[in-house]
Amino acid sequence: MSILLVYLYDKDLYVTYIFLFIVFKIFSGDIHGQYTDLLRLFEYGGFPPQANYLFLGDYVDHGKQSLETICLLLAYKIKYPEKFFLLRGNNERASINRIYGFYDECKCWFNVRLWKTFTESFNCLPVAALVDDKILCMHGGLSPDLTNLDQIRNLPRPTDVLEHGLLCDLLWPDPGREVRGWEMNDHGVSYTFGPDKVSEFLTKHDMDLVCRAHQVVEDGYEFFANRQLVTIFSAPNYCGEFDNAGAMMSVDESLMCSFQILKPADKRPKFL
Repeated sequence: MSILLVYLYDKDLYVTYIFLFIVFKIFSGDIHGQYTDLLRLFEYGGFPPQANYLFLGDYVDHGKQSLETICLLLAYKIKYPEKFFLLRGNNERASINRIYGFYDECKCWFNVRLWKTFTESFNCLPVAALVDDKILCMHGGLSPDLTNLDQIRNLPRPTDVLEHGLLCDLLWPDPGREVRGWEMNDHGVSYTFGPDKVSEFLTKHDMDLVCRAHQVVEDGYEFFANRQLVTIFSAPNYCGEFDNAGAMMSVDESLMCSFQILKPADKRPKFL
């Protein structure tokens, strides 16, 4: 509880948009309560403050240890505020994590009041980060309403996420290889956008890459639109139902990107 109350007043939480100029940064996608895999990610990339981290959201729901996961991440943010950054995902929203496991976990181990306190914190989380003016990061993707980056800076905070609009689009959309322009999303929320919209956006804003999470991808990372967008997913063997790897993306001082792959943990039979 005290972790959350402190974090509510962290300076990052009242800027919707983070500017990062840190050399060597590791980007991590969805974690979804897979706490042991989170620890494996830190073993691969280095425990803070050995490395600088930017997480792209979806820390809770679906996995069995959402509380351990979000508390560790918040603790690192408090201890290393200039080296550790957390963005908001679509599951950091009360109406979503009320259904997909986090609410039940809070209620089972503590109480509903704790869940409400987490909700207050999630409503303050930043939703985008810009690395060296060249790599734009968010959980979901692009929006037809996004014409100027000041629109992200000016989003009100703290806030819940509505079913439409720019904030919703930063958390929910997906890229589609067969799509041109904008189409409705299979989730029933936000849009699916084509490669043309990625190229158009990067050219207009003189950027090199869009980095997002939100989707399970087989190898833990997947490029789109001629390597102008990359999806990173960091929960291997997601929900125990997918045979996917997890991944982290490292960026050096020249903005060269490389990937570290986290294979699903071995499922060894237990003998009594």
